[in-house]
Amino acid sequence: MDSRSVLRAFFRFVNRFIVVPAFRSGWGRIISNSLTGDIMVLGIRGRKTGKIRYTPVSYAQIGQMIYCYQGKEMKGQWYLNLLADPEVEVLLPGGRFSGRGEPVHDAAEKLLAIRQILLSSGLNRSMYGFDPEGAPDEVVQEKTKDIPVVRIRLDSSFKRISAQDF
Repeated sequence: MDSRSVLRAFFRFVNRFIVVPAFRSGWGRIISNSLTGDIMVLGIRGRKTGKIRYTPVSYAQIGQMIYCYQGKEMKGQWYLNLLADPEVEVLLPGGRFSGRGEPVHDAAEKLLAIRQILLSSGLNRSMYGFDPEGAPDEVVQEKTKDIPVVRIRLDSSFKRISAQDF
């Protein structure tokens, strides 16, 4: 087993037995912090099984929208499942909501969202080889060009989460 496979297995274990249960129990604020970054858990219906699957992802809130991205490859099962059935359950550190996910196609919106997600990613903020705070737009766009960004429109019961809510 190579180091990448070991790392994947480790994260799969941590996500399944620590992160997802913490969010489902209302303890997401402990997992999502300045070191780990802003993390939420998405509940997405499997396109083959029809079962709800939960996966943690980095996110950013811009206005009333929640944005996340699929990492470097478009092979992620959660992303393919979301494309097949866009209705999602969103477990944020401050609550649980339902919403609808959709890929972002507008270049300016994608740039804004991915920069904000990376800025909110704690110690991982420079994972693509640049500092998202000071990097020129062209660098951010080039380094993240193949990364799909998802916009989630939450249902009407959603309100902006602020520091007073914690």
